[in-house]
Amino acid sequence: MSNPIPSRKEVIEDIKNRGELVAAVLPIHYSRALLRCFSIYPVEVWGPPKVDVSLGGAHLQPYVCSIVHNALSFLKMGGLNAADFILIPHTCDSLQGLTSVLIDLIKPEQAIIPLYLPRGQREEDIIFLADEFRSLYTRLSELTGKKPSSKDLLAAIKREETSDLLLAKLYKTRQQMGLSNLDFYRLVRSREYLPAEHFSTLAEETLQTSTQPRPGIPIILSGIVPEPMEVLNKIDEMNGQVVADDLACCGRRLYKPGISPEPFRRMAERIISAPPDPTRGNPIEERVKYLVEMAQNSGAQGIIFYEVKFCEPELFDLPNLRNSLKEHGLASIIIEVDINNPLPHQVATRISAFLEMLDS
Repeated sequence: MSNPIPSRKEVIEDIKNRGELVAAVLPIHYSRALLRCFSIYPVEVWGPPKVDVSLGGAHLQPYVCSIVHNALSFLKMGGLNAADFILIPHTCDSLQGLTSVLIDLIKPEQAIIPLYLPRGQREEDIIFLADEFRSLYTRLSELTGKKPSSKDLLAAIKREETSDLLLAKLYKTRQQMGLSNLDFYRLVRSREYLPAEHFSTLAEETLQTSTQPRPGIPIILSGIVPEPMEVLNKIDEMNGQVVADDLACCGRRLYKPGISPEPFRRMAERIISAPPDPTRGNPIEERVKYLVEMAQNSGAQGIIFYEVKFCEPELFDLPNLRNSLKEHGLASIIIEVDINNPLPHQVATRISAFLEMLDS
């Protein structure tokens, strides 16, 4: 890429300088298009690392995951001051608890907007989520005084669909681009905060380049978020190559285009079309089938489950999930981390041993 990827801070400053609004969005699933129709730019908050967690610890139990601890601490230290709204999808018990803490106790200046997600992929789930998006539309109209038309909504949806198709193409051709693990995930994770049109430009530019595939032991990376990002450099140094992923911040949001001409249903169709995800209640059997097919298509020899400590939706599935994967000949390892800490030496050692085992 000839143009560097701007930072979250740079993007936020540009948005605010244009007089537009910013929504801080916590993990995982929501509609970018709906926010953009109100000239609200979503900037996602996956932690972040390197904050004073004692600020959040005053309101949360110690066994709550570090993504929620860090997000609350970041807010209390002023890290979300530029945000006009805070959108919190009800992804898990910890995020639901954070919503209650913010609404009932801390009461920040920003409006706290919860978003309820269904736990299935049935017709009833599409209807439920479409109704949730209609309710969110009403709330945003009250907060901004705007009422985007169906035509505006569909145009925003199609813009996001175009960007997501380019993201999927990056995934499909990743092994031909010659990017390091870290460079690839810096690019795809910029989807967390770049406007769709900016991300699409970066993606198209990258897709026009082609180099020799990078050698390395092919693996799948699964979990919520690859923080600290240093882990990706370590995998490179150990001759590992992430050829596919089942990460909540990345691969689990490879949404397909919707088909409905009705905008709210189309938004719901896109979210429901996402790959199997424990936070959305997909059966373990679906995840096994998905991961086995991913390994077969990518040539991956094993899976690293890179997990945030105390992430109940993830950890609950792992014993049965790993046993089933083993029956299919797919080796795996669990790495648990606190995203606020530097990458421990023992984690690097365990990853190295796992890669050596796959290569033997």
